[in-house]
Amino acid sequence: MNSVSSNDDINQNTLFLELKDGIVTIEMLPEIAPKHVQRIKELVRSGFYDGLFFHRVIDGFMAQTGDPKGDGTGGSGKNLEAEFSDEPHVRGILSMARAQDPNSADSQFFIVFQDSNWLDGQYTVWGRVTEGMEFVDLIKRGDGQNGQVNDPDKIISMRMHKG
Repeated sequence: MNSVSSNDDINQNTLFLELKDGIVTIEMLPEIAPKHVQRIKELVRSGFYDGLFFHRVIDGFMAQTGDPKGDGTGGSGKNLEAEFSDEPHVRGILSMARAQDPNSADSQFFIVFQDSNWLDGQYTVWGRVTEGMEFVDLIKRGDGQNGQVNDPDKIISMRMHKG
């Protein structure tokens, strides 16, 4: 019985991020960021992320997306209270982007390319890549100011596990 419920938990907390080069499997972490995971699920189910650009991508650091405006100033219109944790920002971690205010995370998130421990405890970690990080590595890097990308790659689709 335990294995069935743990598989259900895994399925309920698994996302598939389709990029131009392949599918990325993401394990969401509701045990450390329950409100953020709940909101991400709502946005994914509504199709919010489909077609959004990776507007800010810094080589050796991270790829950021989740802005319907495509310039880093937009969101879904619902700010979330920070859920900081001890989970480290290591390669493949997904964390919420925010403004100066710790409680300003909305829909924008980033995936770190490599360990970025200076972010620990200051941004809400809500997921980790479990498969397909090689496809994240192929996201087009920015050449503009602060990692802005000309002709950026986009999220083809973002879906919940249907199992």
